[in-house]
Amino acid sequence: MKPLIISSAAMSTVIPIPDVQNSADTRRLAINKVGIKDIRHPVRVRDRSGGEQHTIATFNMYVNLPHNFKGTHMSRFVEILNVPGREISVDSFKDMLAEMTERLEAESGHIEMTFIYFVNKVAPISGVESLMDYEVTFIGEIRNGQPAMNLKVVVPVTSLCPCSKKISRYGAHNQRSHVTLNVRVKDFLWIEDMIDLAEKEASCELYGLLKRPDEKYVTERAYENPKFVEDMVRDIATKLNQDDRVAAYAVESENFESIHNHSAYAMIEHDKEIEA
Repeated sequence: MKPLIISSAAMSTVIPIPDVQNSADTRRLAINKVGIKDIRHPVRVRDRSGGEQHTIATFNMYVNLPHNFKGTHMSRFVEILNVPGREISVDSFKDMLAEMTERLEAESGHIEMTFIYFVNKVAPISGVESLMDYEVTFIGEIRNGQPAMNLKVVVPVTSLCPCSKKISRYGAHNQRSHVTLNVRVKDFLWIEDMIDLAEKEASCELYGLLKRPDEKYVTERAYENPKFVEDMVRDIATKLNQDDRVAAYAVESENFESIHNHSAYAMIEHDKEIEA
């Protein structure tokens, strides 16, 4: 069989590939968000102790799409995450948001970066150390050229029911709860600042490792500090109202009830800049 020979003229011929996404659309319906979800990528996060954590984040990346375009260029989202030499960090998050909006020729852009963040905690009596994990999300948005940044943290805590304590001769039902803080920041805020706030306003904080003296302490601490879900969101909201680094917030508390097959829930949201 003779070998296949491709002429240089044929090699220089470029076959045009249609750009379907850029073709016109006649339905006259703009799309608020279009992009990719649940793509994982390594990131670096600085912590308050002066170190940094290397972790895996899950990204959601969207832009708006005007009514006259058929689609967006999905590959460009992935290219932005994989820019050669780029180390994705909280510090570079704003730059990546601006670059995404510019490269996709969009008026608005939205990125969510969710990762697990670890804090080394010391047990209250024995002093043993262990890691606690928290789910953290950075949310960046550009709308009409104006960037906004939100920090969201889910903090597991203990809550003890004031009513149960009041009506019972001994004991009171308590449960693990999730306090979620979603804060729009106007100045730098450590993740640990958010965690500390939620844990201090709970009946008691959680630890990865406890010895018997520690278990006695946290049991009694919760008993001495009963909180309804309403109490927790109000107490946290009071502190957020006093924090000048916070422009707006939503604080939620969900108690996974130990005597019911449902959760108790409360939420407060407030935009301090509208109030001003």
